[in-house]
Amino acid sequence: MSPRAATRRQSPDPVRGRAARDGPPKHCRHDPATWQDGPGRRRTRLPGGAGRRETRSGRGRPHARLTAALVDRPTGPASGANLSRVARKVTILDVAQAAGVSVATVSKAINGRYGVGSETSARVMKIVHDLGYESSLVARSLRSRRTGVIGILVAEFEPFSAEILKGASAELHGTKHELLAYAGAPGGGGSGWERRHLARLSGTLIDGAILVTPSVVDADADIPLVTIDPHTGPAGLPSVASDNVFGATMATRHLIELGHRRIAFMAGRPDLLSSTKRHEGYALALTQAGLPVDPSLVKDGSYSREIARKAAFELLSRPDRPTAVFAANDLSALGTMDLARELGLRIPQDLSVIGFDDIPEAAQARPPLSTVRQPLHRMGRVAVSLLLTLLEDKPLEQASVTLPTSLVRRGTTAPPPQTRAGA
Repeated sequence: MSPRAATRRQSPDPVRGRAARDGPPKHCRHDPATWQDGPGRRRTRLPGGAGRRETRSGRGRPHARLTAALVDRPTGPASGANLSRVARKVTILDVAQAAGVSVATVSKAINGRYGVGSETSARVMKIVHDLGYESSLVARSLRSRRTGVIGILVAEFEPFSAEILKGASAELHGTKHELLAYAGAPGGGGSGWERRHLARLSGTLIDGAILVTPSVVDADADIPLVTIDPHTGPAGLPSVASDNVFGATMATRHLIELGHRRIAFMAGRPDLLSSTKRHEGYALALTQAGLPVDPSLVKDGSYSREIARKAAFELLSRPDRPTAVFAANDLSALGTMDLARELGLRIPQDLSVIGFDDIPEAAQARPPLSTVRQPLHRMGRVAVSLLLTLLEDKPLEQASVTLPTSLVRRGTTAPPPQTRAGA
């Protein structure tokens, strides 16, 4: 035997030497799965023994492929007794070996394909659950052209989109589909952010998508799409919305019936159909009541609490300020209330405010916000239902769905102060 070979056989290296061949040292055999290998390091063995297979690299040097994986773990008290000892992700091969079947059989069982007995399938799925195996979405899409995942793209996670997500999740319960929520433009991502993110997600991560308050008319994707609160442009995609004109008319009439005559409108995003329709309903109610529509009382709140707060300053700091504000959404209404308090105005004694949406924060406000309720949960559910129909290659009975709205009277609306001129 050459000196070099003798040295290699006597090597203390834990991969090539005694640790890989003979297992843990005697002083650590109280825990055969883990042993000390030096200060601050532990070695963890995966199930399956310490067998190895010799392969050779292009240079002819031997490399050992061990079924024992070596990982670093802290050995101090902070590590905890319940830290996982498995250092790598469970693969489909691990499932096949544990079940005593082929990889192809595991794949068929997971994907519900023909050719696997019920007992075998049940055994495989139990092992999948026990080992915590998750197949890659990309690999799944390459095999079946489907990932089983529906995406919901929102500009950011705020109360309106959160309620939509709850409804969408409820509709998917009990189906084979999963939900991926994606915030693509937090803080403002500019027009067309949906196209960029759909190009990244479609095909390999999601089978179809729901776009909430999209910034574009057509996202130009190669997967089925449904919109919630669609763009103002020509309707090219299936959509779900509420009856915005009727809801806005109800809100404005409510203020008129209380005696208000100078009613301001805090508009929403100008690129969204909901905002233009709510503006239309506001003007319609004033016209029907014989009241003028004053353009100077219409300000852009962009569905944003902070933007609405700034716009409210223009309205409420003028000498002939309005006695009531109808805000195109609840966040804008809450922003208006924030500014009113800073100016020393009492709500509703000095100023009435009404919103639109009925997000949870509306009822929690002080005083509770009067608003127009649109069925946000149902909008999410209907959008998912439309998308699932498209994914099944079935025709839609109705491509554009409009859901009813209702008036919710709470504590922020009251008759105007009788001392104000024109009240």
